[in-house]
Amino acid sequence: MRAWVLDEGAGAYRLDDLPAPAVGPWDVQVAMRTSALNHLDLWVAKGMPRPPSYPHVPGADGAGVVVDVGQAVEGLSPGAEVVIDPSTSCGRCEACLAGDIPYCSAFAVIGEHRWGTHADLVVVPGTNAIRKPPDLSWEQAGSFGLVVSSAVRMAGRGRIGPGTRVLVVGVGGGSASAAFLVAKALGAQTFATSRTPSAGRWATEHGAAGVFDSTGSYDDEARAATGGRGVDVVIDNVGTATFERSLRALAKGGRLVTNGSTSGRSADLALPTLFWRQLEVIGASMNDRADFAEAIRLIATGQVEVPVETIPFDDFPRALGRLADGGQIGKLVLVRESL
Repeated sequence: MRAWVLDEGAGAYRLDDLPAPAVGPWDVQVAMRTSALNHLDLWVAKGMPRPPSYPHVPGADGAGVVVDVGQAVEGLSPGAEVVIDPSTSCGRCEACLAGDIPYCSAFAVIGEHRWGTHADLVVVPGTNAIRKPPDLSWEQAGSFGLVVSSAVRMAGRGRIGPGTRVLVVGVGGGSASAAFLVAKALGAQTFATSRTPSAGRWATEHGAAGVFDSTGSYDDEARAATGGRGVDVVIDNVGTATFERSLRALAKGGRLVTNGSTSGRSADLALPTLFWRQLEVIGASMNDRADFAEAIRLIATGQVEVPVETIPFDDFPRALGRLADGGQIGKLVLVRESL
């Protein structure tokens, strides 16, 4: 199979021919039609985190057609069109049996801890190959898995519902754009920050109650837009560059939900700000099976449609450069020639 490959110490990916991965009794092999980029692809190339072995194939998102099925897999057969759920677990521990797999000690992410979707073929557990809604395009099917299911989880942990005032930081990127759309679908009054006029226009066109400059005093603007009160929830995956302003944008009793740190891995936190204003800082990572099922429902019913830009599979390095520059809106999706 052709695959984009990372070698130890290389810091960049190369296109190569590799033997197709073996199919275990609980696995399915999927011929990929589309796969989407995430910042995880950039971090893995830098060794943050370091893959468990080399060579390594990146890619957490994708969709394709089942071509082989392990003998213990039920409900799938060759020819089935599927979407890849990127979250894997042992399936046997207390957390897994309770349905909350991110708490599993063996929790892992496709494309980070095992070979991923930026290849002709991927082998995943049968539980991670979810039937694609028949009317969903391959481009949309390959785009949403990680970001929309993560957004669903963030919305749940942030207790977002109808009328909740939500500020999403950094709209334009895939994760923030998905969080914005999920919050809107839940009936929240949703504000956004962005670094580019095009991303700001996109947010406005999709119903933003207000759009602020990510590089400016968006905390003051958010408070002004809510009559001085502040927002109930901030969703922030930027990290160091925005953390303090995001806290200041919150109303008393507000909640900051984070699932990423694209600008840095640490931030200053003044503890009196936290306890005096009764604030919560909440971490959310990846998804459980229910989160992914809800993500598919939102996509299939048209309540959420991830903005997508398609790029030929062979142009993965160019797509990575676009992702690193942060100029895109939504997801960059690699398409195979068969489409």
